[in-house]
Amino acid sequence: MATTFVNPFTDFGFKKIFGEEASKPHLIDFLNTLLPAFAQIKDLTFKNPEQLPKSEDDRKAVYDIYCQGVNGEYFIVELQKLRQNYFKDRTLFYATFPIQEQAQKGTWDYRLKAVYCVGILGFTFDDDKANAKEVVHKVELKDQNNQVFYDKLTFIYLEIPNFEKNLEELATRLDQWLYFIKNLEDLQSIPELLKDKVFTSAFETAKLANLEPKERQSYQQSLKQLRDNYATLKTAVDEARAEGETIGEARGVLKAKLEIARNLKAVGLNREQIQVATGLSAKELKKHGIS
Repeated sequence: MATTFVNPFTDFGFKKIFGEEASKPHLIDFLNTLLPAFAQIKDLTFKNPEQLPKSEDDRKAVYDIYCQGVNGEYFIVELQKLRQNYFKDRTLFYATFPIQEQAQKGTWDYRLKAVYCVGILGFTFDDDKANAKEVVHKVELKDQNNQVFYDKLTFIYLEIPNFEKNLEELATRLDQWLYFIKNLEDLQSIPELLKDKVFTSAFETAKLANLEPKERQSYQQSLKQLRDNYATLKTAVDEARAEGETIGEARGVLKAKLEIARNLKAVGLNREQIQVATGLSAKELKKHGIS
């Protein structure tokens, strides 16, 4: 079956839907589903996603989407399809740039605008056993009494694999966006429930048939990179699993030989006889207390 829409988990697809000037209404609508009522965005400005370090020895940051609301708040939106070690650390590191960017020369009272880091994840946090099935994780700085200590730095992680609602179960605007992101590539047409102005525009933006030839080429390259990354990850996982099974088999064989050695010692065989019978070396026997 032919694909109608781009894969939003590709770098091209994500930025086409949310990161262009023409797609700003999509991003505003999506972000507002994640923000409290008092922080709703009326408009925003895209900023340079490449944050240069203050010195040559420092590391730069490159965001997927970086923007600022009309009230001065900063938004970093990151898409991560495949699992990455220290992704939480990465988002924390990224958050330091818009904080430092607010520093003013001369007299300054250190008052900061809010910073929001949004991570759209194609994987789940395996280390979060208590909330294994949660889709939305909102993280703020809290004190020992679980009270918010600082409300101007917020991390919001969306674990897309945990979102399992079908069309009939979509109850909120956020549900609709999560369904859109997770299922877009597999849809052949626009669902009736998602035919309002914003979603219709998002679907039209994501439609492969509407891409210019150069855009289509860029998308194919982005899709290839995503598939290559997935294939590389799967190969690494398969190899690790095979190696683990091999090690497990070897350990099982050793365990069996050691058990035989202990039984032979119990019936009075000496070390040399046990070595011949089991194939274990004198060093191995001594290591495991059989001598």
